[in-house]
Amino acid sequence: MKKQIIEFISYLKVERNYALNTQQAYQRDLHQLIIFLNVQKISTWSQLTSEMLNLFMMQLRHKNICSRSIRRYMSSIRGLLTYLVNQEQLKHNCAVQLSTPKIAQTLPETLNYDQLLQLLKPQGGTRFEQRDITIIEVIYSCGLRVSELVSLNVEDVDLAQGFLSITGKGGKTRHTPLGTSAQEAIHQYVSERQSAPLFVNKNGERIGVRSVQNMIKKRALNAGIKVNVYPHMLRHAAATHFLQSSHDLRSTQEFLGHAGIKSTQVYTHLDFLELSKVYDQCHPRAKKT
Repeated sequence: MKKQIIEFISYLKVERNYALNTQQAYQRDLHQLIIFLNVQKISTWSQLTSEMLNLFMMQLRHKNICSRSIRRYMSSIRGLLTYLVNQEQLKHNCAVQLSTPKIAQTLPETLNYDQLLQLLKPQGGTRFEQRDITIIEVIYSCGLRVSELVSLNVEDVDLAQGFLSITGKGGKTRHTPLGTSAQEAIHQYVSERQSAPLFVNKNGERIGVRSVQNMIKKRALNAGIKVNVYPHMLRHAAATHFLQSSHDLRSTQEFLGHAGIKSTQVYTHLDFLELSKVYDQCHPRAKKT
């Protein structure tokens, strides 16, 4: 059974071009399923039943695994079994009968512009100060995922044209404009070296996702920002501010590199909240609370 999982993950990488994070998440999910099936004395995929999978999902709920994660588990299992059916290693995908748990829609956390400026203020002039400011500028300017940021190389930056080439989910490349502040920050930072990775750590190697997360959290604390700040919050802020200024959902979709418009529509709710706030403050007939 483990062999088929390895083959499936390889298929996701080579044939479907899935992002590394997605491959790893699927592999972790299926590893947990194997542990469960070993306890149940299940040794082949043909022995698996929908009742057995329902029991596995029930155990996840008892461990307080959130609905969003359970949906990903189900996606991992369905994907594997579909692959085995297509490879004629399995006759039937019993996972198609499972009901998917609903997810309560939550609005993404974001930063206001004043908080962003606090995050960008110099904090001591260490030798990584310019790098850290540039990282924040680039994430916010281009609405990047942190995985996209750390994969950037020097040649992905076109300061002459003011554009950045980004490799996003599924290996898809998009080009996005660089704001003036981001261009200036990159110019000051890159002029110091010419190595292939755009952002490097103290050893001169490509910086990792965890390092970026820790850096942003530390800078936020030092700046006195009272919320837990993480890189994706900067992406949310960029998307929200972009949509509020442009009122163009399709452009916002392209800006973020979303495959479909549905993922982008959550930001219309954020825009509506801002509109409601202004209405309550300014409209003569608004209900004052």
